[in-house]
Amino acid sequence: MRVYNTQSKRKEEFVPLEPGKVRMYVCGPTVYNYIHIGNARPMIVFDTVRRYMEHKGYEVNFVSNFTDVDDKIIAKANEEGVTSKEISERYIAECKKDMEGMNVKPATTHPLATQEIDGMIEMISTLIEKGYAYDVNGTVYFRTRKFSEYGKLSHKNLDDLRAGNRSLLVTGEDQKEDPLDFVLWKPKKEGEPYWESPWSDGRPGWHIECSVMAKKYLGEEIDIHAGGEDLVFPHHENEIAQSECCNGKTFARYWLHNAFLNIDNRKMSKSLGNFFTVREISEKYDLQVLRFFMLSAHYRSPLNFSAELMESSKNALERIRNAVSNLGYILDAAAAGEMTEAERSELANVNAFEAKFDEAMDDDFNTADAIAAVFELVKYANSSVNSGNTKSFVQDVRDEIIKLCDILGIIAEEKEELLDDEIEKLIEERQAARKAKNFARADEIRNQLLEKGITLLDTREGVKWKRA
Repeated sequence: MRVYNTQSKRKEEFVPLEPGKVRMYVCGPTVYNYIHIGNARPMIVFDTVRRYMEHKGYEVNFVSNFTDVDDKIIAKANEEGVTSKEISERYIAECKKDMEGMNVKPATTHPLATQEIDGMIEMISTLIEKGYAYDVNGTVYFRTRKFSEYGKLSHKNLDDLRAGNRSLLVTGEDQKEDPLDFVLWKPKKEGEPYWESPWSDGRPGWHIECSVMAKKYLGEEIDIHAGGEDLVFPHHENEIAQSECCNGKTFARYWLHNAFLNIDNRKMSKSLGNFFTVREISEKYDLQVLRFFMLSAHYRSPLNFSAELMESSKNALERIRNAVSNLGYILDAAAAGEMTEAERSELANVNAFEAKFDEAMDDDFNTADAIAAVFELVKYANSSVNSGNTKSFVQDVRDEIIKLCDILGIIAEEKEELLDDEIEKLIEERQAARKAKNFARADEIRNQLLEKGITLLDTREGVKWKRA
C-alpha cells in the first residue's frame, strides 16, 4: 500500500510503527454550529481510509477530536445567553447525527479539548523547561526559530515568512520575541471560560490541543496524521514543532491531506450564499448520496459540488442498489445446491473485480478507480447472473458487491421503506411525546424516520413529511 505523504511530497510504501496496528489522528470540527459539507469531506475520506485499513487486516486506533473551546463557540454562547459548554454539547450531538447519516464510523476515541487541559498545561511546562517556550504577562509563546526543522511539512521558509508575506505570519502582539512565535496559552478575557494555570487564568491555544490529545490516546509517535489541506499551515506545522520539541521523537510518519471543496466552481462562503450544512443536504438527499459524491474523486483532487453532480451521484448509487436488489430477486428464484464447475471458474472473474478494487485503494486510496471497479462488477452481475445460476453463485456475487461498497462506507442494500400509514402513526406518537415533554422519545422517532429516508418538517399547519 502506497500513500502520498504531504511532508515528502511523494507516495511512500506504508509501513506501520507496530506490525498489524495503525495509530491514526484526524483533526475534528470546531463545534459551534451544524457541520458544513466542507467538514464532511475529511470525515468521509479518512473514515474510508480507516475502513480500508481494517479490510487489509490492520487494527486501527482512530482518534478524532472535537474542539469545544474556541472564539466562535464563545461568541455563539454570548449571542444566545448560554454557556460555551451548552453550545459545544448541543453541536457535538448534532454532528454525531450527521456522521451517522453519512455512515461515518465513530472514532475509537473522540476526545474533547476541555477535558484534556491538564495534559496541555503539562506539555507547555515541559516546553518552557526545555527553552522552547516563554511566558510574557500570562501569555505563553512557542519559540518557532528554536525548532530548526520548522516548515518541513508546509515547505515554508521562516525567513521568507518573516520578510515579506505578513498574511502567512502567525498572528500575535508586540510582546513576542519574534513575530513568528505562536500562542500556547492565553489569559482569559471578560465573559470567557477559563482554567487555572501557572501563568494565568486562561485557556490553551488551538495548536497545543491536538498535540496533547494525539500523545495521550496514540502515543508520542503515530502512524498517520490527517485533515484538510487548510490545516497544513500553521496548525499541523505547529503541532509538529510542539510535539517533537516536547517528546524528542518524530511526531507522525505519514501526513495525509484532502483537497478543498468548491461550490459551483466557487469557494464556499456565507457571503456568497453558497454555504451548505450537511443537515440542509439531508433534507434533499439520502446522505449516502453525499458520501458517494465525495468518494467519486480522488481525495487529493479539488472537488466541485453542484446540484447536477449530486443528481449524477444519486443515479449512480441507485444503479448499484438496483443491481443488489435484482440479485435478491434472482436469489429467491435460483435453484439450491452446490456451485457448478462453470460457476466456480466464473468466480475468478468476480475475484478479479476485487483485485482491481484493492489495486486502486492500495494506490493512495484512489476511491474513484475503486468505484469504477464496483461498477464493472455491477455490469457483470446485470449481464451474466440469472435465475439459471445456483443460489450459492448468486449469493457470492451479491455479497461481493455489498462487501466492496461497505469498505467505502456505501450502503448497497436499500433500506426497507415504511408504508405511509406507518409513518403517520410514528408522527402521531412523536407529537404525543412532545406534548408530554418526552423530548428524548420525540428525537428518537425523528431519527428513526430519518434512517428510513423520511424527513419531517415542522410547519404552522402541523408536521409534514417527505421521502428523501
